[in-house]
Parts: sequence; C-alpha cells; structure tokens
Amino acid sequence: MQSHKIYDYIERLSNLLRNDSRRGIAEFGLQPIQLEALHYLSICNRYSDTPMAVTEYLGQTKGTVSQTLKVLEKKGLLSRHVDSHDKRVTHLQVTAAGQTVLQASIPSPLFMQACTGLSAASQQEIESTLEKLLCTLQHSNNMKTFGVCGSCGYNQKNHDGSYLCQLTREPLTSAEVQLICREHLAAA
Repeated sequence: MQSHKIYDYIERLSNLLRNDSRRGIAEFGLQPIQLEALHYLSICNRYSDTPMAVTEYLGQTKGTVSQTLKVLEKKGLLSRHVDSHDKRVTHLQVTAAGQTVLQASIPSPLFMQACTGLSAASQQEIESTLEKLLCTLQHSNNMKTFGVCGSCGYNQKNHDGSYLCQLTREPLTSAEVQLICREHLAAA
C-alpha cells in the first residue's frame, strides 16, 4: 500500500530534521518543544499569539506549554503583553533575541542544504503535495487548520487593496494576511 511508504518517508524526514534541530538549538540551551513554540509565535497573527493558541497548535497539555513559555520568557526570547481591550488575554511576542535563535535554527542547515539539490519545480511540487496531505489530514480529523489569513474564508480583500477579517470585523495589514491564524476557515 502506497500510504505506508509515504508515512515511512515523512517519519524518517521528521526524525532527521528533529535530530538536526536538537544539535542546532543545543548552543541556545533549548529543547525542541521550546523551539517549536517560538517558531509558531513567529508566524502567527495577533488573534493566535496566546498561550491557549500555542497549546492548540502544538497539541500539548496546558502545563507543558506553560512551562515551555516560562523558559522562553526567562531566557529573554519571548515577552508577554496584556491585551489592551481584554485584560484577561495575554499576548506573546518573540523578542529580537528569539528572532536570532529562529534565524539560526529554522529551517535547519541540513534541510537548506538538501533543498539546494532540488530544482525549483521539484520544490514547488513537494510543497503542493505536502500541503494537500496536511489539509486532508486536518479535514478528516476535524482539526483546526491554522492556515494563513490570505487563504481564509473570512478574509476579504477590498477594492482599495486593503483586507478585512469578516470574523472579527477588523482590518488586516498586508503583512498580517501572510501569518497563520487559529480561526482559519478553509476557503470553499
């Protein structure tokens, strides 16, 4: 069955990338889960930069994520900010030091080296196929998609080139529509 081979390749790739990541982040004194949380926070939007969203995205327990975020904050890689409209909500932001860690770690040097051996067409084909596989897996399990705003059913591009989130009724910047959101709705 072809699906077993696909699974085996993805599993092996994941292990190689995880091992390379562990080597790369050792100099920063980080664990893989901490790098994953930092990476997520660097690519999410203002609706998705909360501890609960990190928990949902990583599929970890609240306790694990709480401890992860405390370590990142203590190391100066992450800062917390209370929401200006709802004081019960805490937003998380990657600091300049956190960005430095991410630039050195994601994507890993091993991955970048491997990709240089692939043509642009091959890279595009792999990206497209993996995106389809991810969407199918998320859809079949009723998982949140955490997709980018630009591909969201709530995203509305106005005649003047600006964007509006129809869920929150708030304007979005061009940069924000490139970020992932926990409220993402796959466009029909």
